[in-house]
Amino acid sequence: MRVGFIGLGSQGAPMARAIVEGGFETTLWARRPASLEPYADTAAKTAASPAELAAASDIACLCVIGDDDVRELAYGETGLLAGMKPGGTIVIHSTIHPDTCRELAEHAAQQDISVLDAPVSGGAPAVEAKQLLVMIGGAEADVDRCRPVFETYADPIVHLGPVGAGQVTKILNNLLFSANLGSALSLLELGESLGVPRAKMCEVVTRGSANSKALGSIALFGGTLENLAPIAGALLQKDVRLAAGLAAHATTPEGAVFDAADAALTSMGYPR
Repeated sequence: MRVGFIGLGSQGAPMARAIVEGGFETTLWARRPASLEPYADTAAKTAASPAELAAASDIACLCVIGDDDVRELAYGETGLLAGMKPGGTIVIHSTIHPDTCRELAEHAAQQDISVLDAPVSGGAPAVEAKQLLVMIGGAEADVDRCRPVFETYADPIVHLGPVGAGQVTKILNNLLFSANLGSALSLLELGESLGVPRAKMCEVVTRGSANSKALGSIALFGGTLENLAPIAGALLQKDVRLAAGLAAHATTPEGAVFDAADAALTSMGYPR
């Protein structure tokens, strides 16, 4: 099975390397040549365009930032759809709006190309441990076909339903993470006002029943969101906005989870 990979950032780079080391014939493309340099000592090939990458791939994986990035890479004369042969699969590891994935799936189906939306969670450490969480939307047959590739960096691999289901799940996950950040920060501020230093409160709670990944992240960055904001603020703002867009079409109100998420975003300087 031939695999193409685009998006060699902090998340995508170790995923691409895992695929190469897993023995798959791999082709890479990047806007910046410097992004390809770390793979010079591997068996990975490089392509001159997304279309050329797609022509050399049975599966083309994207791990880029936003909806516009995915559209730019998929469409047009040099896009993935221009080069991929019938029977191929495009895998979207990015966290974007589910409608963007569904739209791409409709266009791709006209060329007998399938699409999986497969956002991920866990970061580079999870990739190295082959324990990245992959949340997938798409046809079961396509998931089964791509599973050996996913297994080079992921466990668990969770199939959630049709195209778009992976994105909905990842967006809601990130909404709750943002809310947990807001709740944890509120707790630390309350504890501080009652005479408990933040560092000590973090030490206790991270070892107790109220612990969370969000609190652990805050503790790692000194008990505030100030140093986490440059790393995660803009991405969480994007995801909470996506969640709000989905919630607008739901039968339930936004509720407390959005209140807590908004508190975190405001504290980071990235209000919804």
